[in-house]
Amino acid sequence: MPKIDQPAEIVREYGPFPGVSDVHGVSFDGRNVWFAAGETLRSFDPATGETVRSLDVAGDAGTAFDGRHLWQIAEDRILKVDPVTGAVLSTIPAPGGGRDSGLTWAEGTLWVGQHRERKIHQIDPATGAILRTIESNRFVTGVTWVDGELWHGTWEGNDADIRRVDPKTGEVLARLTMPEGMGVSGLESDQRDLFYAGGGPSGRVRAVRRPAKR
Repeated sequence: MPKIDQPAEIVREYGPFPGVSDVHGVSFDGRNVWFAAGETLRSFDPATGETVRSLDVAGDAGTAFDGRHLWQIAEDRILKVDPVTGAVLSTIPAPGGGRDSGLTWAEGTLWVGQHRERKIHQIDPATGAILRTIESNRFVTGVTWVDGELWHGTWEGNDADIRRVDPKTGEVLARLTMPEGMGVSGLESDQRDLFYAGGGPSGRVRAVRRPAKR
């Protein structure tokens, strides 16, 4: 059993957002939350819930922020995006060839979830080459690193959770179970005490409390 196994504490719910039918990848730039909404990449202020930006960038899976640029999975490619103009600066192949899910930035590299393959790949952001692979025992949706901890979302049927896994063995160390019927698509940490979890076809993003380190 995980060392921490408890219901997810949902702190706040954002949305639904006008014109958004589905929330895919989720990221955080230190000030605003970004999410992929199919044909657009949008951001909102987590303090007010108000929309800040909308970029004409397609995205059907994970979103990440590297401190300067956004990264967005769009079918079988990962786009490097200027968050001010929305310009696509470069692209690399996505490791799953269109079967990719979550995306985050850590240690100078991208980490990509593979949904039904139940894997997380660390990849070179310049080439897309796979550097290492971590196995999971559940479908992988969103992926995030915080305080040296690897967390990812899962979503199978009506069951979903946010879990911390050992990056070397894949062992589940903590599990936060979402309410029944409440899914997790994208996932990102605010690098403090919250996760931002995409709600898929609900069109919502939820702030979930991260357990304190033990």
